[in-house]
Amino acid sequence: MNILVTGGSGFIGAALTARLRGAGHRVAILTRAGSDPDAIQWDPAAGRLDPAALAGFDAVVHLAGESIGAGRLTAARKRAIMDSRAGGTHLLATALASLAKAPAVLVSASGINVYGSRGDEVLREDASAGRGFLAEVCRAWEAATTPAAAAGIRVVVLRTGMVLSPDGGALARMLPLFRVGGGGVLGAGTQWWSWISRDDHVSVIEHAIADRVMSGAVNAVSPGAVTNREFTHAMGAVLRRPTVLPAPAFALRLALGELADELLLASTRVEPAALLARGFRFADPTLAGALRRMLATTDRA
Repeated sequence: MNILVTGGSGFIGAALTARLRGAGHRVAILTRAGSDPDAIQWDPAAGRLDPAALAGFDAVVHLAGESIGAGRLTAARKRAIMDSRAGGTHLLATALASLAKAPAVLVSASGINVYGSRGDEVLREDASAGRGFLAEVCRAWEAATTPAAAAGIRVVVLRTGMVLSPDGGALARMLPLFRVGGGGVLGAGTQWWSWISRDDHVSVIEHAIADRVMSGAVNAVSPGAVTNREFTHAMGAVLRRPTVLPAPAFALRLALGELADELLLASTRVEPAALLARGFRFADPTLAGALRRMLATTDRA
């Protein structure tokens, strides 16, 4: 297949691109700048994208967007996050819809933040949207794919949880602290964290491309959601380090502001109902197993 990937040099995109090319697909990267020989240029902030450059692709995977966890949610960062996701997605979807021969499928990223913080409620794809800035971003992000769907393109929106890999993302940021015994429960520790290994996430994207029936919102999370306390204990057990240094909620809010409540303290217990219904099999269904596999080569006692 000819596949176009936005965000192809990022944490998830680079792994996806390598997997797809290894399987024999031709992959082009839609990027603002880069050295990839198969790169196509666009400027989502300026609204610049030549639809003709998108012709000939069988599938498009849209992962690009301003990083959410890079710092406090100032007014400027909120605008950048919203514009890069909703604005960039609408620009891409509109360009794809204008093609005489559009791709068969658009797989577009979203987040489980769309559900907001919901305590112990089990959240499947038919759950209502929640409250908060990130929920608002995700609603706008998903709605921005409408031009593509209206043009007959099969659209799959992946509501992704915390993606785990020692090579980047949240796990890579946590590991140095946990390795020296400085890890601990965040806040009350009762908040649910829904996660997925990066390998499984890449497989979910491949599944979404190949499954001609799958469309709409899909929860891209492992079936093994855990509380923060359970996550903390699993990290300590796999690394064989103590996890006795808690981070109180007030300290997290002092350090991170609104971001603490939106990400670290939010409770989002998500079930991958659509994936399970379509027969998807997770390589990493449990957190302890996933951590042991990912950290085995670097953290043997």
